[in-house]
Amino acid sequence: MPALPTLEVERTLWTQTPLVIGMDEVGRGALAGPVSVGALALQADCGDWPEHLRDSKTMTEPRRTATAPLVRTWGVSAVGHATNDEIDELGIQVALGLAGRRALVALHEAGIDVPAAAILLDGIHDWLAPALRRPVRTILRAKADRDCASVSGAALVAKVERDGRMIEWDDVHPGYGWVSNKGYGSAAHMAAIAELGPSALHRRSWLHAPGAAPVED
Repeated sequence: MPALPTLEVERTLWTQTPLVIGMDEVGRGALAGPVSVGALALQADCGDWPEHLRDSKTMTEPRRTATAPLVRTWGVSAVGHATNDEIDELGIQVALGLAGRRALVALHEAGIDVPAAAILLDGIHDWLAPALRRPVRTILRAKADRDCASVSGAALVAKVERDGRMIEWDDVHPGYGWVSNKGYGSAAHMAAIAELGPSALHRRSWLHAPGAAPVED
């Protein structure tokens, strides 16, 4: 049974700030398409998280699709993207920061006081702070996408939005199986690249990288 997220970490942060923004990325390890960063802003009075919210990697695609709208009404969310061309030009770490900054700009435009928030990031590397023009408070936590409901929600909305884009682009660039692999390096995807060559949405700097695998993040 997948572990359930809680608001334990967020409640500690709410004693210091009125707002917590959970953030996480999806698409880091894909061979095609953007890297996407979700952001979910929650206040202390947000109430319980949606019943079926989990680490998005442990959820079925229909469950993710059904739960994402509930997350969007639970808090204020946004998703930022960095394109495959930006990944090739800037590298994945800079592209992650760019996508994260775009997500925070979208939250700001939705009325969220981003500078006042504590930003809870999944992982142990702060890819966000170097991309921002002003200091922010970032808190790093390994497995936050599993354990922290704000980050679980951010990852879920990002994954559903990115997956939807890859499904749409499968009609534009057919043959790579993006409906099923979402741009990750499955065996069928790799075989299609060998047969058809890369599309305009492939990360060309990644195609011959060692260790490309069909693992979603």
